[in-house]
Amino acid sequence: ADAEGTEEEEESAKGDEAAAAEADDADEDAEAALAAGLGDLEDLGAAVRKSVAGGDEGQKPRPRMVTPLVHKSLTKQGYKVVGSHSGVKLCRWTKSMLRGRGGCYKHAFYGIASHCCMETTPSLACSSKCTFCWRHHSNPVGRSWKWDMDAPDELVAGVLEQHRKMIREFGGVPGVRPERLKEALEVRHCALSLVGEPIMYPEINAFVGELHARNISSFLVNNAQHPDQLENLRPITQLYVSIDAATKDELRAIDRPIFGDFWERMLRCLDIIRDKKQRTVFRLTLVKGYNADDVNAYAKLVHIGRPSMIELKGVTYCGSSGASDLSIKNCPRHEEVKRFAEDLCAACGSVQVTEQAEQAAGDAEAQQQKPNGCDDETAGALAYGMAAEHAHSCCVLVAHRNTFYRDGRWHTWIDYPKFQQLAATGRDDFGAEEYMLETPAWAAYDSAEAGFAPGETRFKKVRRHKSKEEKEAAAAGAQAQAAQAM
Repeated sequence: ADAEGTEEEEESAKGDEAAAAEADDADEDAEAALAAGLGDLEDLGAAVRKSVAGGDEGQKPRPRMVTPLVHKSLTKQGYKVVGSHSGVKLCRWTKSMLRGRGGCYKHAFYGIASHCCMETTPSLACSSKCTFCWRHHSNPVGRSWKWDMDAPDELVAGVLEQHRKMIREFGGVPGVRPERLKEALEVRHCALSLVGEPIMYPEINAFVGELHARNISSFLVNNAQHPDQLENLRPITQLYVSIDAATKDELRAIDRPIFGDFWERMLRCLDIIRDKKQRTVFRLTLVKGYNADDVNAYAKLVHIGRPSMIELKGVTYCGSSGASDLSIKNCPRHEEVKRFAEDLCAACGSVQVTEQAEQAAGDAEAQQQKPNGCDDETAGALAYGMAAEHAHSCCVLVAHRNTFYRDGRWHTWIDYPKFQQLAATGRDDFGAEEYMLETPAWAAYDSAEAGFAPGETRFKKVRRHKSKEEKEAAAAGAQAQAAQAM
């Protein structure tokens, strides 16, 4: 058994070395710009634009990210491609709330108005090929920016124009509430999580700044593979990092990252998240048979990153695809997600900080442990509780008790005007507690409503699927007709 284990480890190491060697072809212009001492992402974006415009002699023009073939594929899926590398699409929850049928989990957890939310991305390219990605990998992949680049102000104006166009088109659908249609044209929230990796866009700070200048909140999701960009990111209304697995082998299997040092990159991102002052969220997409078992390993990652909150969601089955072997059997039920979240809270409260986790976290002070395995700082940082749920998204919210539990009630909702005021000051040291609001009772964990807002009408689509016998009878009839035709 030891020999077999050694061989497996050697093969794994060889695979990592090969992937690392393959990663050496990362974008040379971006590396050169960083090596030259450029201070932030705006500087890098300016350097890339200069290169694209032919500012350097002998520099070849960069290709467009969205080729005609990719454009055709994305358009067929309902995307509106903006510029040469961005896209926007109308979210199903935006449509749902326009018709008074309920909002998404962000409505329950954070108080966004789902019909006033725009889902977009400034980068359709990604640096992972996740097995559960509902885009079926029709978008480009890359380790760094190597394409032609559009200006952030033009992109924001373009995605807003296309979003409003889709809203107006949806206005003719039966059941749309006129007052909500009018409200929806004034976008108030932006989910940068559509497809691809938004943080890859070299001018992501300027892009977010354009949103904030229009009083649009920002919810940015990143895949924990771009630590330099993450570290330079300016305050976001709510910053997400996807934690799709708790161990290196599981992460390799489920995310299929294209960086050879993917695990080290993720750990560095968690260190960076730990130092962010604004709201940070670990997003866990649970996939049965892949990443929904080792609660203690997740708790150790929580110890490193110490996020404000943790979202746990069951994976959504999006049909069969050659890019993934997932089936409906890999989708956990809401009760299973709740149990996992409760177990995670318990594990965080009693996590034994190992030497390996301490080295990854770079926290020398926590070496002196109390008998229960947690010092005072660690115990406080890992005090999480079950805050909210959204049953019809199969989603649960775990939040930091010391920050968000006040006077016997959770405060996970966001004071959006207050955030905009704080962000406008140019400070980056304001904290999450400065722009929080109380969570309503209907969104609370284990409430009777389970996150479905009062005043909305629950709609369940009636699906009439043929039984096995009916399918067999239809197939037999078709064969009989074919035989008669011959």
